[in-house]
Amino acid sequence: MIRAILIYLSKASWALRLVTGWHFARRAASRFIAGDTLEEALEVIQTLNARGLFVTLDHLGENVNSSEKALTAAEDYLQSLLLINKAGVESNISVKLTQLGLNIDMELCLSNLRRIATRAADFGIMVRADIEDFSTVDRTWQVFRTLRAEGVTNIGLAVQSYLYRSEEDTKQLLSDGAHFRLCKGAYRESPDVAYPRKADVDANFDRLAMILIDASLIDGEISTGKVPPVAAIATHDPARIDFAREYREKVGLPKEALEFQMLHGIRSDLQQELKDAGYPVRIYVPYGIEWYPYFMRRLAERPANLWFFLSNIFRG
Repeated sequence: MIRAILIYLSKASWALRLVTGWHFARRAASRFIAGDTLEEALEVIQTLNARGLFVTLDHLGENVNSSEKALTAAEDYLQSLLLINKAGVESNISVKLTQLGLNIDMELCLSNLRRIATRAADFGIMVRADIEDFSTVDRTWQVFRTLRAEGVTNIGLAVQSYLYRSEEDTKQLLSDGAHFRLCKGAYRESPDVAYPRKADVDANFDRLAMILIDASLIDGEISTGKVPPVAAIATHDPARIDFAREYREKVGLPKEALEFQMLHGIRSDLQQELKDAGYPVRIYVPYGIEWYPYFMRRLAERPANLWFFLSNIFRG
């Protein structure tokens, strides 16, 4: 119930206006967000790299309502790629297609992502298109397939284990030779399209992780700072992580070919534990002023995050 309320609030304009006016809310959000500017985010990337951790950089923003905002977002990503390359840091980027105009005009979104991916390819960087709520999934796939057909191969997707369709999507992506991130999913979806029970989401996550690891045995790619491997598993759930580690060992996949991905500000102890055990670990680092929807979804994901926020309220 609490999760459903928080996800509803993440999309409510009245709640956005209210919460973003609270100083303590921005202070609490700073735990999960690298800063308002690209320069602040770069400092965080360098700190994480110094700990032996890779990064995927995300410029916060989604569901833009004008072509001008979509074009500005694309320019911001082009600038981030220049800075990543100039600084020589170990990072790729993630984008949300609704930030690039998916809900305004398909051709606009295609053009923006094409420009970003082309620039990224110049620097050997992979671009990950996040999967958002279910209403965008088919259109996101359409953008992905269109650019792949044009020969743009340095773009990947995400697969959410709470969707019924994800096993079929996983197999299709693997057959296409595409890279993607496996996650559980952070939106409120209808039981018509998504598993309503956590146990089923977890079971599907493990099933998809096995498919990924098996495919990685054939592919043979290992993790690098700018390009994640085929098996990129995004979770903070110790049970899901243990399952993937045990299955990797059972089938003999090298540790370097299984990358764990986690969010900035969550379970730094687990991040370091996995890195020290020899696994590549990539941290999803968001920055920017459009922090509200992202922050509310983080509160919805884990009770500990919500308690952190409430404690900041009482601290004033």
